[in-house]
Amino acid sequence: MSFMNLFRRRPLIGMVHLLPLPGSPRARDPETVLRRALADARAVAEGGGDGLLVENYGDLPFVPEEAEPHVPAMMAVIARELIRATGLPTGINVLRNDVRSALAAAAASGAAFVRANIHTGSAWTDQGLIHGRAHETLRYRRALGTRTAVFADLLVKHASPVAPTDAAAAAREAAHRGLADVLLVTGARTGEAADAARVRAVKAAVPGVPVYVASGVTPDNLQEFSEADGFIVGSGLKRGGKTENPVDPRRVRRLSAVLNKSLKR
Repeated sequence: MSFMNLFRRRPLIGMVHLLPLPGSPRARDPETVLRRALADARAVAEGGGDGLLVENYGDLPFVPEEAEPHVPAMMAVIARELIRATGLPTGINVLRNDVRSALAAAAASGAAFVRANIHTGSAWTDQGLIHGRAHETLRYRRALGTRTAVFADLLVKHASPVAPTDAAAAAREAAHRGLADVLLVTGARTGEAADAARVRAVKAAVPGVPVYVASGVTPDNLQEFSEADGFIVGSGLKRGGKTENPVDPRRVRRLSAVLNKSLKR
């Protein structure tokens, strides 16, 4: 199943990091969360971004796997509003690893993809041990009857794999046995650049499977990732490059311009 017709050849997807949702330790009221999300989404669109990824980033500390029911419900409402406001293909990530809830929110909102932080294998995280649930994710997607794409992290940030492995082996497992639609390569933590050699290794291991760089992308290092099929950018699009700040459309425009220039070469 191919979902590449959602985007141009190398899309720039901007993160919409939600303020803390009700029920989380630093909760904000729903209208405040929605207003900030809309402002960030419009800034991405204004700057020339190609898509959005909505994430409950403000809900620290994250629930390991199954979020409370109101979380995906509220994320579905927000995602629907962002899609209406921008028309951009939109994804949902329910942290830390509740992919079923993300799929449900996507089905309700019309979102095009979800992110699975741990799709195959197991990892030690700051939430403890989390197991990949590709078997549940793919069966639930089939039960819903949707074409929602699954974007799967490889050796996800803020985590360590339980068993020793390398990027190429992880890529083959996620793509060939976990049936992920797109593979994501990140740095070790939020905002940290990915290893360009790892991106090349993943591309070589799974020819034909889209591979996106999903952290630490800037106009200055974009050319290092010439093999990548797309980019998911959060901190690099924010004011001052700080994850917690609003999206700066000027930063989006600059990165988009560099990406567009690279496409013409």
